[in-house]
Amino acid sequence: MLNFNRSNDRVLVLSLIAFSFLFPFAMKAQSSALIRYLPERKLWVVESDRTTYVVGVNEQGQLQNIYWGKKLGRDEDLQAAHTRPEHASFDSSETMSSLEYPGWGGRLYTEPCLKVTLADGDRDLVLKYDSYEIQGDTLKLRTRDIQYDLIVTLIYKVFPHEDIIRKSSQVENRTAQAVTLESAQSGVWYVAPGDGYRLTYLTGRWAGENQISQVAIHPGKVVLESRRGNTSHQLNPWFALDEGGKADETHGRVWFGGVAWSGNWKLVVEQTPAQQVRVVGGYNDFDFAYPLKPGESLDTPGYYGGFTGAGFGEASRLMHHLVTDELLPDHSTPHPRPVLYNSWEATTFDVNESGQEMLADKAAKLGVELFVMDDGWFGKRNDDHAGLGDWFVNPQKFPRGLKGLIDHVNGLGMKFGLWFEPEMINPDSDLYRMHPDWAMNFPGRPRELGRNQLVLNMARDDVKDYIFGVLDKMLNENHIEFIKWDMNRHFGEPGWAEVPPAEQKEIWVKYTKNVYEIIDRLRARHPHLEIESCSGGGGRMDLGILTRVDEVWTSDNTDAFDRLRIQEGLSLAYPPQVMMDWVTDVPNINGRTTPLKFRFLVAMQGAFGIGSNLNRWTDQDFDLARQMIAYYKSIRETVQLGNLYRLLSPREGEVTANEYVSRDAKHAVVFAFLHSQQFLYPPPTVYLRGLDPAAVYQVKRIDGKLTDPQETLSGAYLMNHGLNFILEGDFDSTSVALERVK
Repeated sequence: MLNFNRSNDRVLVLSLIAFSFLFPFAMKAQSSALIRYLPERKLWVVESDRTTYVVGVNEQGQLQNIYWGKKLGRDEDLQAAHTRPEHASFDSSETMSSLEYPGWGGRLYTEPCLKVTLADGDRDLVLKYDSYEIQGDTLKLRTRDIQYDLIVTLIYKVFPHEDIIRKSSQVENRTAQAVTLESAQSGVWYVAPGDGYRLTYLTGRWAGENQISQVAIHPGKVVLESRRGNTSHQLNPWFALDEGGKADETHGRVWFGGVAWSGNWKLVVEQTPAQQVRVVGGYNDFDFAYPLKPGESLDTPGYYGGFTGAGFGEASRLMHHLVTDELLPDHSTPHPRPVLYNSWEATTFDVNESGQEMLADKAAKLGVELFVMDDGWFGKRNDDHAGLGDWFVNPQKFPRGLKGLIDHVNGLGMKFGLWFEPEMINPDSDLYRMHPDWAMNFPGRPRELGRNQLVLNMARDDVKDYIFGVLDKMLNENHIEFIKWDMNRHFGEPGWAEVPPAEQKEIWVKYTKNVYEIIDRLRARHPHLEIESCSGGGGRMDLGILTRVDEVWTSDNTDAFDRLRIQEGLSLAYPPQVMMDWVTDVPNINGRTTPLKFRFLVAMQGAFGIGSNLNRWTDQDFDLARQMIAYYKSIRETVQLGNLYRLLSPREGEVTANEYVSRDAKHAVVFAFLHSQQFLYPPPTVYLRGLDPAAVYQVKRIDGKLTDPQETLSGAYLMNHGLNFILEGDFDSTSVALERVK
């Protein structure tokens, strides 16, 4: 027992009083490392490890962006926010100033973040600053319309090590009348005023996703969007801006970001009359109307933005770290993705227990860790005309259910996974015959098929609950550890006759939110479940779905040469860990034939899988596959969780080279590919990056294609002298692994 005398008691009491007085200041000092308020100038400074973002209240009482870029040294250098003067009467101060979240009202002529119509017909919205709150890594700035009790809270969350900030907004209707939101954006990013910026973004189509496009920004608007109901193959919700169009992989100021939303999204890149480039992002306002009754609110998607002064390569690595370290379901304890086998190309719809077991036997001997049975196992699913919606095991194909097959797969030391397409329905299905109204439609209008299927209206809560129920039942009754969640068509006839006309356009938002809810509930009920997002390939790939799934099917195009460009584009925005890559048979998609080794090495640059028909492989194919899979397992943690350096681009020459370096620079792996060869020119020297120049690395070769004979090489030699490879003929390839020895 401790005894205190009066003197000690007095000291203790005084200490407690002092602690209670100083504690708020200590907490403020702790939070000030990330976010701090400068009251004399009404500025908020948001800092990451290497960047600063500043917002202030201008003399009109509106929030205004002050700065976004490399970290600043002194708060004393910052000036209070002031609107820019209007240019004659035609370019108002609202248009000329970098307002942080402009409503459509007053004399705003640039793209607004919020546009509303009140029940009384008023469409004017002018938001003024109201109050703020700082909670650790999160800043909340509350704004209010100058007349109506419409509250918009801007939410900023900083990811300090990734130099990235996530913006979002919450729109609250505290008036006594209904309000219809006609545009609800997450926020706007500004770069420093000036001419000559360049926009980089990702375009494509089915089987040709993630192609890198670059255009100079001129006065006016460039709109990137999806109106298809999901993220889409055609455009991805990611952007990058570089100053003067001069940035490359290693140099240049680059601002970058993306919308975390798997439904209809929009990015508007605009150069204003003040030569200010701004990028507004959030919900697509096409066919959009979201009514809020009194007391209701709407949260917008996360809108991420970051800055680096070290080129596109560093911008990519920061995005990769954001996804792997902060967003993915396993981000707190990241683990490499397992080697996967998928049965689709071997059996298509002709699946049965014995056939799948034969494939599983062959896959296990290769070192596969996860066996996935694809389409054809359910309902009357013998082709793509029937069965979608009937998520019960076909008794003719699997008389004992799935237990026998799963036990066989597990007995071989592999996990078992299953393909689903939960959002779709065939007219030839029991579910459609019971609930034709569940298919998205405008009553009395045609129902157009895509891949012989219709889209379930997942905005309906009864549909959402049904789909969750059947999936949860399958997972409860079977030892399924992986789901490939597919979506093989976009929206059509997005009607919703069961709700009042004023609410029917909510379908675009509520559909995606309900899909998110199903996945979130499944993960909560089955915490060890792994999920792959697929939409005919890379049609649902964004920062919103990646908080819920473990990987993404990159493309239905598995041609290895095409994949070099598809995978390069994806890597600008998303990490190799989520990029599912398969080895498949040739020809694939385009009639091209490439060597099996080339196909393996291309697929080993992300999360690796095999989709070939193993029943057709030769003994030599199996021998090579076992060697390649063993090699992949020795390097996959570096590939999936390390830093990616794009050394030679497939868009710029006949050789592609990529390097992956572990975060501690103790391990590295290099892949090099010759696409085609003319005139017997040797491939260029490959200069490595990201290594410790003072370290010594052991060189591990998979073949004799490296000209350097040394067993060990220094980091300085590898980065400054570089490596030279012997690559000859079309589609030659090699790889080298490096391990630090001192």
